[in-house]
Order: sequence, then structure tokens, then C-alpha cells
Amino acid sequence: MKRVLFIDRDGVVLQEPPTDFQVDSIEKTTFLPGVITALSRIAAELDFYKVMITNQDGLGTDSYPESDFHPYHNLMVRTLEGEGFVFDEMHIDKTFAGENKPTRKPGTGLLQHFFNNEQYDLPNSYVIGDRWSDIQLAKNLGCKAIYLRSPLHELTPEQETDLRATIALETDNWPAIYEFLKLGQRKVVHDRNTNETKIHVELNLDGSGKADIHTGLGFFDHMLDQIARHGKMDMTIVTKGDLHIDEHHTIEDTGIALGEAFAKALIDKRGMERYGFALPMDEAEAKVLIDFGGRNWIVWNAEFKREKIGEMPTEMFFHFFKSFSDAAKCNLNIECKGDNEHHKIEAIFKAFAKAIKMAVKRDPLSNYLPSTKGVL
Repeated sequence: MKRVLFIDRDGVVLQEPPTDFQVDSIEKTTFLPGVITALSRIAAELDFYKVMITNQDGLGTDSYPESDFHPYHNLMVRTLEGEGFVFDEMHIDKTFAGENKPTRKPGTGLLQHFFNNEQYDLPNSYVIGDRWSDIQLAKNLGCKAIYLRSPLHELTPEQETDLRATIALETDNWPAIYEFLKLGQRKVVHDRNTNETKIHVELNLDGSGKADIHTGLGFFDHMLDQIARHGKMDMTIVTKGDLHIDEHHTIEDTGIALGEAFAKALIDKRGMERYGFALPMDEAEAKVLIDFGGRNWIVWNAEFKREKIGEMPTEMFFHFFKSFSDAAKCNLNIECKGDNEHHKIEAIFKAFAKAIKMAVKRDPLSNYLPSTKGVL
């Protein structure tokens, strides 16, 4: 079965004129930065069936004559073909929005032949577009959307809520789209349940920094939020622990569960940097070194004078990172010095996030395994 790329045109392949939204002259015919290279690589390296699907308001009417469209459309097609990218199908809806025709995106009238067709793998296909209608089209087709953000077409809060689950990637550049299609997203859903804690983790190492953290410990939530935001990963953690006893199991087991999620997400380390380090400065100085090399070890050189920060015992900071190191099978070397206890531990968590971001970065052009052993 073939995976399909349904690709919008204006605002996605060609820059969309902000005045009338029509590419009807040579001066208006400009490719988006990076799109030609990205599409060329997609065609050469990936096995997608490639479909253009575009709304062109009133094409063929006096407001938009066919003669004002085809010369520049054909120039785009020839340019891409010269770089090895050929559309297998092209579908152009010529109606106006007010006509509400089923052929107009997000309607699927022009794409009915993709349904119930064993040739195509719609659940693992993508619509690439810059408008809500492209994301809604993906939802209507039963596939995912790659949302190429545009200042011309922001999602409303209602659209954002309704369509969020359909968006597999949100970006503002084509190199990121190529990397996503080549490498895929490292997404994990992981649950760890014991008699003491019940923990649910959702992790996307290739996310944008979204966090939804609920452990029952406000300061701990704040620190875990730092990992997501500064590490540019999406992270949901819901921990229900025996806080009526104390904080120990909640913090330690959350570290274990998060580490286990990382171990699952990083099962394939080809093309990955493996190592990361960071030295952020406030009045506190923190250093975190990390190696996702498949072996656990921790060096901890940080002392705290207070018993608690918020409701979190300072002795549990080490236990969290030790638990993470053991479960993720990574080396951690953490050092910190400073005067303000809050600043010190926040600097550690931010440095930890930056080190992870550096270590899990991948090169889509490399299949190299970062080890002389040949295995990680």
C-alpha cells in the first residue's frame, strides 16, 4: 500500500500573494524557501504517491481567467519536474467558497477514489497545507496533517482545539517537513503502575515544547515543564502517587517512568548525536552532561541548604535524576553551584533539557550509528 502526500499549492509550494491570493503573473511566481530541495529529496528518497489538491477561487471566470493561471502553474510544475519531483495527480477546484461544493477543500469530492482502495494507506498519509481547510481535509480523509504555519492564515482557538489531534507536525519551514517525513517522529505513550504510583507519560521528542504535567507537586510540575519547554519536546505526565505518605515514590517513580519512555523513544539511535551538554548561567551555574549510550551512570555534585523547595524535598532531586538515568540507560554528570536554591535546581533542569535536546538531535542525511561498537 502506498502512503500519499496531498500537497496544497499556494502558500505551500508557491508563496501566496497577500493582496488577492492569486498567482497570475511572473512577478507573483515565487517558490517558498527550501521547497524545491525538500521536494526533490522526498521524491528521490521516499516512496510517497504525490497529489496536488488546491482551491483556485473562480478559476475560468472573468475574475480569474484560465490564461492568467496556467502559464505560471505550468512553470511551477516544470521547475519541480526538473528537480525530479513529479505529481502523480493534480486536482484543482475552481468554485467559490460561497458555493459550498463538495469538491472544494476541506471537502473530499475530488479525492473519492482514495477511499476504500487497497492501493493507498490513508492512515499513514499526510496533507501538507497552510490553512484550517487543509487540516480539516486531512481529518476528513482519515490521515494526518503537516501544518505549514502562515501569518496569512492563523487558526482560530476553536479550530486549534478541534484540529489539534490531526496535526502530526507544525512548522514554518520545508527542511523540517523533509526531516519529519524521512525520520518520523519519536512518539511514545507509556504507563507505569505499581501499588504506590500510577503514571501516564506521553512523549514526543520531536515536538515543539508543549507540556501538560500533573504530579500533585507544584514545584515538581514546574521543573518537569522546564524539560519540555527548553528541550523542545512535547510531554504529558500524569502521576497519581501516595502523597498521603510522602513525596518519595511520586518523584522517584516519575523519574523511572520518564526514563523508560525515553528508552522506548530512542530505541533506534541511527543518525543521532548521542551526546549533549549545557552550561547555563544565572547567579547559579549548572552543568549537565548526558550520553544516551545504553549504560546508566550518574555523577551528582550539587548541594542544597534548604530541606524543601516548595513542597519538594531537595534530597529527592538526586533520586529523580538517578531514576531517570537507570531507566533511560544514559550517563548523567550534573554539577551546580550558586546561592539561591530555587535558581540552582531550575538551572539544573534547564541544562538537563538543553543537553537532551542536543543529544537526541538527528541528521536526516545520516544513517550513522554513533558508536565504534556497532551497537547501542
